[in-house]
Amino acid sequence: MRASAKGFEDLVVWQKAHQFVLAVYRLSRTFPRSEIYGLSSQFRRAAVSIAANIAEGFKKRSKADKLRFYNIAQGSIEESRYYLILVRDLEYGDVSELNRLIEEVSKLLESYSQVVRNSENKEVRI
Repeated sequence: MRASAKGFEDLVVWQKAHQFVLAVYRLSRTFPRSEIYGLSSQFRRAAVSIAANIAEGFKKRSKADKLRFYNIAQGSIEESRYYLILVRDLEYGDVSELNRLIEEVSKLLESYSQVVRNSENKEVRI
């Protein structure tokens, strides 16, 4: 059994989401200059939203509040999946590692959300 996380940084799902953000920033630096205010900005915003909503949800006490933030993060995962398709189709870079990371984050977040959903208390501390 794992010890309870003291902060969001202790969550494996957040750590993987943060790795995804860093990878998105590295990749988007190589995009054409014309994408600075377009795809680069949108992709970065969506990626950051995943990790940020996991972090914000961590501190929420009620099950409903936690799940709301985790659901927003899940929406940002799907938005990021589209940007990965677009990057691939525009031939802006290799997205294979990013696809692997986003899949891992998605599965971890779904599992983590399931634990929250199945918890007995309305107030959850994990």
